[in-house]
Amino acid sequence: MSPGVRENPRKPMNRRNLAAICAFLVPSLAPSLATSSALAETYVQSYGAPALDRWNYPFNPTPGTRITASTFGNDPTSELFDNRDGQFIVGFNTSADIPTGLGTSTYQVVACTITLTYANDFVVEYDNTVDPYTAFLPESDPDYVADADPGQPIEVFGVGFRNGFTLMNWNETSPFAPAGANVLNPSVRNAFAVARNASGAWSDISNSVRDRMTPSPFAVGTIDGLKPGELVPLGSTMRFELDVSRADVQEYLREAINAGRLRLTVSSLTKVVQQGGNYPQFYCRENPVVVFTGVGAATLEIEVTTTSCLPADLDCDGAVAAADLSLLLASWGTTGSDADLDGDGIVGAADLSLLLASWG
Repeated sequence: MSPGVRENPRKPMNRRNLAAICAFLVPSLAPSLATSSALAETYVQSYGAPALDRWNYPFNPTPGTRITASTFGNDPTSELFDNRDGQFIVGFNTSADIPTGLGTSTYQVVACTITLTYANDFVVEYDNTVDPYTAFLPESDPDYVADADPGQPIEVFGVGFRNGFTLMNWNETSPFAPAGANVLNPSVRNAFAVARNASGAWSDISNSVRDRMTPSPFAVGTIDGLKPGELVPLGSTMRFELDVSRADVQEYLREAINAGRLRLTVSSLTKVVQQGGNYPQFYCRENPVVVFTGVGAATLEIEVTTTSCLPADLDCDGAVAAADLSLLLASWGTTGSDADLDGDGIVGAADLSLLLASWG
């Protein structure tokens, strides 16, 4: 025995003894201590205008203050520009209304819908279905397949960043591309449309035709009362109901809500020719119509549930039960563990008492 250390005359309790004792105690405690360990809050928020919007186009001389934004593709025979040339980024800040920094797994996005309002009249045909990339290939390409329906859909994707820009530092007036870059070249824009690729990684889908892929949008725009193929009237509201049942969409939205900044790219492959063509235009928040009437800018409706766990719910499954007891016993006598419920620096009898008191 080391000098200065008193020997404990009682035999220390081991995990096997603990397990036997708990097996006896727990059944009698469970009926009277049934409490929920999951703390849930639901947030339903509406935003009548975005915190930012930007016509993300290489020759936009007024980024962040443009009154309309258009979406379109490039000439399929051209080696210049991104296939999704005219992109429209809209952003909403949710941090004032939904808690941030809780961890992405804490959030569940129940619903997410944005709207845009058309700023041109009877110019483009309405299409509410995804078109394959083969419909946008040059007709001389052996894989070209004619579009099965009129028009091209308006789609929503996430936003990715490069060249030192991130979700936290990119804004609507940030440069389109790095200094010295040729904006005519594909894949130089600092902010761009993203989706999951075939391997499951987030990737820039601005050149989906060149990459010979048909990315899966978060949502396709729909207009109530309009039939596919009809021309879209001025002032039409296009709705994008994001598919929150998809794991990739849910992941993207959770990360955005955790950061308090939701950014989305509106994109289309609307067919144009060099310096011409008919393409959709949408109101930006700076448009005089929006400023004076208060309507017409992009809107967001979102419902988010946050779930946090009581300390004793070690596996965070919504109940304090045998699995949590097993985790505590496996950590018995250790330091730095989540099972140290009383915060005294070691997992022991006091922590077991707290867990049993929360059983159910």
